[in-house]
Amino acid sequence: MKHEMASVPHEFMSEVKALVEKTRNTIAQEVNQQMTYLYWQLGKRINEEVLQGQRADYGKKIVTSLSRQLTADYGKSFSEKNLRKMMQFSAIFPDENNVAPLMRQLSWTHFTLLIPIADEF
Repeated sequence: MKHEMASVPHEFMSEVKALVEKTRNTIAQEVNQQMTYLYWQLGKRINEEVLQGQRADYGKKIVTSLSRQLTADYGKSFSEKNLRKMMQFSAIFPDENNVAPLMRQLSWTHFTLLIPIADEF
């Protein structure tokens, strides 16, 4: 006995696919926004810790050690270079109320491109 598959009307299939794509895009945007917020929070917290130590060598050691542990636990997104970008990011945008609307519009990649430009001002 053969099971026949019902033909899905083109318009219905298009509508269902559009819903899937829209939801996927929304999820990707939300994840990106939350990751960017995490990076801002990490940068802020690291800056606070480094400033509390008030010594350049202490700051370098903290960032290096933190990077090693975070990279081992969570992957290469937490390299020393990236942690330093996070620190710059939170220093350039110190007020959460000012940066929050930008995080809804810009990705972490956008911010990493803006950091060197902002450093020039």
